[in-house]
Amino acid sequence: MKLKGSEIICESLLREGVEVIFGHPGGAILPFYDALWSYPQLRHVLVRHEQGAAHAADGYARVTGKVGVCVATSGPGATNLVTGIMGAKADSVPLVAITGQVARAALGSEAFQECDICSITSACTKKGYMVMSAKDLAPTIYEAFRTAQEGRPGPVLVDVPRDVQQEQAEFEYPQAPQDSRPVLSPETQARLSQAARLINEAQRPLIIAGHGIIASRASDELTALAEATGIPVITTLLGLSGFPGGHPLSLGMLGMHGMYWANIAVDQADLIVGLGMRFDDRITGKVSTFAPHARIIHVDIEPTQVGRNVPVEVPLVGDAKTVLQALLPLVGYTERAEWMGYIQQLRRDHPSLTIPDTGTLLMQHVLSDLNQLLQEDPDTTVVTGVGQHQMWAAQFLFFNRCNTFISSGGLGAMGFELPAALGAQVGRPGTPVWSVAGDGGFQMTVQELATVTQEKLPLKIALFNNGHLGMVRQWQELFYQKHFQSVPISGPDYVKLAHAYGIPALRVTQREEVMSALRE
Repeated sequence: MKLKGSEIICESLLREGVEVIFGHPGGAILPFYDALWSYPQLRHVLVRHEQGAAHAADGYARVTGKVGVCVATSGPGATNLVTGIMGAKADSVPLVAITGQVARAALGSEAFQECDICSITSACTKKGYMVMSAKDLAPTIYEAFRTAQEGRPGPVLVDVPRDVQQEQAEFEYPQAPQDSRPVLSPETQARLSQAARLINEAQRPLIIAGHGIIASRASDELTALAEATGIPVITTLLGLSGFPGGHPLSLGMLGMHGMYWANIAVDQADLIVGLGMRFDDRITGKVSTFAPHARIIHVDIEPTQVGRNVPVEVPLVGDAKTVLQALLPLVGYTERAEWMGYIQQLRRDHPSLTIPDTGTLLMQHVLSDLNQLLQEDPDTTVVTGVGQHQMWAAQFLFFNRCNTFISSGGLGAMGFELPAALGAQVGRPGTPVWSVAGDGGFQMTVQELATVTQEKLPLKIALFNNGHLGMVRQWQELFYQKHFQSVPISGPDYVKLAHAYGIPALRVTQREEVMSALRE
């Protein structure tokens, strides 16, 4: 059948199982929005800024396991997506961004709102397409969704000139292949026995689990590996909620802002099993001194990541779930009383979760009480911004259900917390979602409160208002001789602001008020 290009986009999205789109209309993408009138199956969430569209699609993709879709017009609409696109690239989140473009005849003429968004996003997408003919739209969107999901997930851009959206073409959608787990290469299969031997012989082993565990839905396999071998599990920031936080073998997060005991244990380990993580700088610090006694097994789906930052003895390239399923029959339980005793002593000697008694309300008090609510309802999802509140949330909140913690890790985008939580709430309409926000990041995307109200989302927000860019101030205190520059940050009366958007709000100033406010 013949359809307009805009209708082909809508039909293609339906073929890919898309139910929700986050976007903002404008001139060059209006033919697509006109087509949406006839496609009520595609729910459109109107954000107040395109950065919010990309972050919301990111949060939606993480909680649902589907590809997140965001839409913007040409020029500033497209460039406003870039931060969210780069965030999805850094955190391996499958995303398809669809942008309008000026008509083909006007390309290169510096027409109104023209910009070469494909070139701009070339460094922060897996692939970018400019579709120059309506007949190419369906196969391009098909390929875009495959590219976003296959291998290491990530964002893809599809740029469509306005007249291509209006042009007619025959619509035929490619047949999607049957969903199947990736097959391990013969090379990886051959190395499994070597990995199993190192695991079975190690006296001081540790598992470090990253976001790849969540992306591949391998939480059950990770738990099975830990219990089958007796090896404790440490997580990266984005690995949180990939392993039950209350499990006896859970050691919490490591790295620059991680648990003291976790970092010391890594320093003393004789084997590190890295699963779906990159050994990035916030984990390793100075690479030459990281885990100096340990042999390293590294599992990652992306070949270029394996051995990139630290020397690896056994590289295992493949999907984490598939690798762990193949590895499990080869490993056995080893009693390591001395090692486990040492780790327990570390936890007793260095209680990282002690809250100082300052006589004032601290973020840690709020997060400690919020953690109690998480234990009562483990299906609750928490989405954080970036800064001190993010790291305290990572320390004080214990997630026992897979994929219930979402944060901007690789890019560290302030302003992520509200729109990403919005997307997560759309993706999980029946479960509680909390946005844990700092007053600095919150002000970057505060306009999305209007979207929350318009969509009638039951989102909950814990806003930490300390009047400072807290993490920057902390670094200035520790590393820049207390030269406090440009860190005090004023803000509105947030309770009145919430009320202006029709959102109930409470202000808490005393420790004893926290729990009742959280419950309300």
